[in-house]
Amino acid sequence: MGEIIKLLKHGNKSAMLAAIINAIISIIKGIAFFITGNVAMFAETMHSLGDAANQFFVFIGSALSKKAPTDRFPNGFGRLVNLVLLGAVLIVGIMSFETIKEGFHHILHPTKSQGFLLNIAVLVAAVLLESFVLFKAMKEIVHEAGVEAKGTGILFQSIKYLSRAKPATKLVFMEDSVATAGGLLAIIAVITSRLTPFHQAEGIASILIGIMMFFVVGKVFLDNAAGALGEADEEMEEKIGNMVMEDPSVKDIQDITVIKEGEELHVEVEIEIDPSLTIAEADDIKDRLEEKIMAEKGVADVVIEFDEDDGVLIWKEDLKK
Repeated sequence: MGEIIKLLKHGNKSAMLAAIINAIISIIKGIAFFITGNVAMFAETMHSLGDAANQFFVFIGSALSKKAPTDRFPNGFGRLVNLVLLGAVLIVGIMSFETIKEGFHHILHPTKSQGFLLNIAVLVAAVLLESFVLFKAMKEIVHEAGVEAKGTGILFQSIKYLSRAKPATKLVFMEDSVATAGGLLAIIAVITSRLTPFHQAEGIASILIGIMMFFVVGKVFLDNAAGALGEADEEMEEKIGNMVMEDPSVKDIQDITVIKEGEELHVEVEIEIDPSLTIAEADDIKDRLEEKIMAEKGVADVVIEFDEDDGVLIWKEDLKK
């Protein structure tokens, strides 16, 4: 139990914050739905409830993925966060289906909902809270990418470097982007239904919110299926390869692989060196390169292999020069 509590302290904080806030929002929206019967509010309740459950599981998965390797699992638990996310998207998928189904029902059998001011107040409060969580996720993405940004720059930089974010942070960003947009859409639908006889607007909003939720399901599923299989990080391969080639003792790179496992990167590189070097000199090269590579954010371990220089340069960046 002590180990689990210790691991939970290292869980993704953005996911935990988002789970708490979305749980509160879902309760408030649920109460508003039962009072008013507004179908757009139902869609938003399902959305926030799905997000809360999803983000809670993500927090747990991100924490447990940091568990140290064991004899039974010598490669560690890095991919556990991807597996948890694959399971978590099923929850959002079910919520999406129910949201779309309810939307179609309201379009076929439109009814005028009550509690206009209550619906607007709840939705505005929800949008503000979800925007806060979204902004925190943006700041986390910028931090994880290792770039500096302030003000509106955080928005643009977070979108630009979204691919570098940890799986949990990326999911929070995507879900709360859709949640914020869905909240605004629901507000428009409630106002339209109130001021015009077009009561089907709430049903249309419900369907659109459900479709946006399905988009998140598809994107998260594809990203984490790749992560569970062990996806190569080509950007880091190029960066680390260039770093290795800067060492004066390295003549060429035979092969380099950077595998993403959850939030960790595992690096394997085979380099060519002068065959006349002694074992002690080769060991110094290995230590030097390991230290530089391990300094890169997210790198968990490095395996360096040696081969003698064959005089043929194959590293792609050198061929371009």
